[in-house]
Amino acid sequence: MADHPLPARSYPDQELHTLWVAMPRPKTGDKRAAVLRAATKTIAEDGIGASTASIAKAAAVAEGSLFRYFSDKDKLLNELYRELKLDMRSAMIAGFPLSGSLRMRVQHIWNAYLTWGMESPAKRRAMMQLTVSDRITDQSRQEGQTGFEDATKAMQQLVARGKLSGLPPAFASDLLLAVAETTMASMVANPAKAERYRSVGFEAFWSAAAKK
Repeated sequence: MADHPLPARSYPDQELHTLWVAMPRPKTGDKRAAVLRAATKTIAEDGIGASTASIAKAAAVAEGSLFRYFSDKDKLLNELYRELKLDMRSAMIAGFPLSGSLRMRVQHIWNAYLTWGMESPAKRRAMMQLTVSDRITDQSRQEGQTGFEDATKAMQQLVARGKLSGLPPAFASDLLLAVAETTMASMVANPAKAERYRSVGFEAFWSAAAKK
């Protein structure tokens, strides 16, 4: 399966504002969307401990206005988690090779995640923070899995047929994410070799997980 080419631009990981400004802005009056965008950016930079005051400030709304849309911080965090999972799902399911080989399907997951992560570093960082937070409810996590069934099935088959047999499928997903994060760091540091790192990163993961 051919790699998805990256847009012809660099991704300075430490400068989230550059990509953030380039994203579509919420419509006038859409304060709720503005709060979610601000929460993504603030949590990406400061972690789950970011205050609602700092999120409201980034959204250019009064802190009291934030609570008109989200009754408390936990509600905000759970809603943001679901929104980001939807965004990731859209990237993941686009062009998913349902009839392709296991390698093609897993490589699609790899490419989709790297493309989403490189194009949306603030979303990726916020998602990583939210995923490991105990403030995200079981219900939110269950809802967040909706639409990922094809990707989940591919990872389950990889575990059942490969070197990770007997281990939880979640381990394979965590391993993929860990290798992906290392790969993206190298892509950011060496944009001219980004596609080389993308390809080699996948081969490293595939070699670690799949049967010879």
